[in-house]
Order: sequence, then structure tokens, then C-alpha cells
Amino acid sequence: MGGHVFDQIVIGAGGMGSAAIYELARRGQRVLGLERFTIPHELGSSAGATRIFRFAYFEHPSYVPLMRVSFARWQALERDFGERLLTVTGGLDIGLPGGRVVSGAKTALTAHGLAHEVLTPREVARRFPAWRLPSQFEAVYQPEAGFLPADRAIVAHAMLARRWGAEVREGEVVRAWRATADRVEVETDRGRYEAGVLVVAAGAWTGKLLRQFGFQDLAVPQRQVVGWFRGDGRAFGPEAFTVFILECPEAGNFYGIPERAAGEGFKVGKFGHRLETVDPDAIDRRITPEDGAVLTWLDRYFAAPMGTPMRAKTCMFVNSPDGHFIVDLIPGQGNVVVAAGFSGHGYKFCSGIGEILADLAMHGATPYDTRLFSLSRPALSKAAAVAPAGA
Repeated sequence: MGGHVFDQIVIGAGGMGSAAIYELARRGQRVLGLERFTIPHELGSSAGATRIFRFAYFEHPSYVPLMRVSFARWQALERDFGERLLTVTGGLDIGLPGGRVVSGAKTALTAHGLAHEVLTPREVARRFPAWRLPSQFEAVYQPEAGFLPADRAIVAHAMLARRWGAEVREGEVVRAWRATADRVEVETDRGRYEAGVLVVAAGAWTGKLLRQFGFQDLAVPQRQVVGWFRGDGRAFGPEAFTVFILECPEAGNFYGIPERAAGEGFKVGKFGHRLETVDPDAIDRRITPEDGAVLTWLDRYFAAPMGTPMRAKTCMFVNSPDGHFIVDLIPGQGNVVVAAGFSGHGYKFCSGIGEILADLAMHGATPYDTRLFSLSRPALSKAAAVAPAGA
């Protein structure tokens, strides 16, 4: 196939895919990246201006070492790209003391010896005036948290990958692929390509690409809406406000990010939003009054009214059955790597996951502990049976 033969092909150039292309190119590999839309775009799971990074990982303590790796790789990307990407604001994990968010944050931070403070609602209001929390709540403050510019980081990964020789093709849709013992072939609407290894980082489209392996049950897209609110700009700017996760016993978990620039508004979302499972090719992107009501429910925890959203955006979370990532070789397909199911909390790890995907693609193994992300974990085997090799 001449110029159509590569060491690796990466399907998807969103957060995870662009990081994998970058890392493979940085290591001198001949890599092809295929993106069905543009780089960046607003139609998947990496859309939107900002994403949280945090070390108080209530979901599982083993995410903390990966966050350390990812944070270092983000800093390296900043140096290579020549642009600041990380904004440190500190972070608050808020809820009842015995709730999953607060107790899990304490466990993770204590286990890894990370600096943190446990604050009462009165202490939170004094230090961060936007908040008015119920007296029975507690907050865990971790000073190293902050946010990333999601779209700009994807641009940085893709631009640097191209500079190191990667071929990154936009507006090219994968129609089919097949793997043999030592090669993979990918057919798109523009051509056919061959490589030694395939990396699938297709976000909400993963289930369609890997249906034969049960991924329609392992990487399920869900409609998500985030909104930006004006509030009191001084109270919601990065000097006086932090990124946050808030566990409400009666309404679920919310998250938010300070106003990045004057007039932009602070960002709020709810994990799971309205629990709408969707087809990524047929998602309803219109914003409804019900969507706004989900977000403004948070109003009761602020000192001043949030008001109506200045703007709102529809995107997708791609959920695994247990909320943990899927980063693994597909069993029986030693040259097919998948990154999926990042469940609304994965973006902060893109830079580290890119390194892990490059390890798996080049060596079939990684020195990082990825047992939590294995396809063989019980939560996944219960959700869907992985098809045998050759399916």
C-alpha cells in the first residue's frame, strides 16, 4: 500500500486519541490519526472550553498516581507547545461527611500523602464567598486542583504530532476495519490503510466500531448538558472560586469551574444530567427548559442567585458499567488497543492515557498500573461477554 502503510492507526483525535497520536509520533512511530470531524470539534465528549483536573480522587485512590503522571505530561506539553494550559485554582469536594465524595476524597488524599484541609460550611463561606452550604456538610480543599482548556489541549497534541511527522486526517469517516495476526486494515470514506496496530479512541462512536466485542454495552453514550452562568463575577472568578465536585443527597453529583475570562461565566454541570442514553449520530442537541432546571437546582447552595444560563451546550459522556475507564488490548486481538468509557471524569488524564496507549500499541504492555481499567474486570464481564478472537 506504499504511503498508506503505518506503524499504528489511531481512530479518533479527540482528547485521548490526539494524546496517543502525539505520544506515538514523539517516539518516532509512523502514525496515522483519523478524525471523522474537525480538530477540535463540538460533537463528541471533548467539546467545551474547560475541564477539571484534581488529585482528590474519590472514585478510587489508584487514580492519584495516574493524575501525577498526567499532570507532569501536561506540563511537558505546555513546554513543547509554548503556551500555558494549566490553571491552578484549588478544588473543593463537598457533601455529607459520610458521603462518597467527601469520604472518598479524604481516603485518596490520605493514602497518597497529598496536602488538604477539611473545612466546615462557615470556613468555606469565609474563604470562598460564593458558597452557602448546609450546616451538616463538609468540604475537602486540595490546593493543586484546577482546570484545562479542553479544545486548546487537543490542538496542541495534534499540532505537535504533525510536527513530529504524524499524518492526521480530518473529516474522514471509518467505514470498516479488520485485524489479522499481525496487521490491521482500515477502510474509510476516502481510502484504505494498513498498520501493525490499531488504537480505537473514538469516544461515543466506540460502540459502533467495536460492536462485535460487546462495546455497545461497555461504552454507552449519554446526553450531557453544561451551562455557563454570570453570577457575581468577582465571587466566581479563579481568584475567589475553585473547581468543585458537590454531592447532593437528594439530587446527585454536580461539578463546576470558575469563570476563566471576564464575561464568560462560571461553568456548571451535573453528572448523568437527565440519564438519557443516546445514539451519537442522532443526539438531540437542543437545550430545553428541563435542561436548565437540572443545572439551576444548584442555586440553593450559593450565596446569590445563579440566574438563567448565559449559554448552554450539549455533549456526551461515554459511560462504562462501573464508571472506571477501559484502557486495554482487546482479548484475542493483540494488535487492537481500546480507550473508552471515560464516564465524564476522564479528560484530565488524556496526557497520561496517551502515554499508556503508546506503550500498549508499541509493546503490548505498560509499566503503569492499569488493572482498574482492564477489560477482564468483573464489572465488564457481567455487562457484556467479549466475543472470541476472530469475531
